[in-house]
Amino acid sequence: MNKAQFIAALAPHFNGSKREATHAVDIVFDTITRNMSAGNDVMINDFGKFKKVDRKARMGRNPFTGETIKIKASKKARFLPAKALKEIVAGDRKLGPAPKPEVKAAPKPVAKKAAKKAPAKKKAAKKAPAKRKPAKKAAKKR
Repeated sequence: MNKAQFIAALAPHFNGSKREATHAVDIVFDTITRNMSAGNDVMINDFGKFKKVDRKARMGRNPFTGETIKIKASKKARFLPAKALKEIVAGDRKLGPAPKPEVKAAPKPVAKKAAKKAPAKKKAAKKAPAKRKPAKKAAKKR
């Protein structure tokens, strides 16, 4: 599932508004990203934990030449799934029914006051097209 499909799946929960669903998804991703870049962990119960991990400098090996190389220290994003998510994915736990979108009653239309209509402008009468003569039927040959 990509981001567009994710938004389309969420749209019914926002009264069919893809614009509002997109805004909500963007806010969630932006908040997770900003907190992780600041070094804070983001823990979502029964889903998992997003965290920033510092990787130390180390020695590695070039697989083509066999030469040893030095790998620089880096920072990586890591996701650790929660126990509940692991159990659901493994099939050890059943997932409950999906939440259904709320159905809001449509607001009653408000009666509008009748506006005074301006007198209609008369259009110039169009010239009637010339009448065509009916086509003569061809005589049947026997």
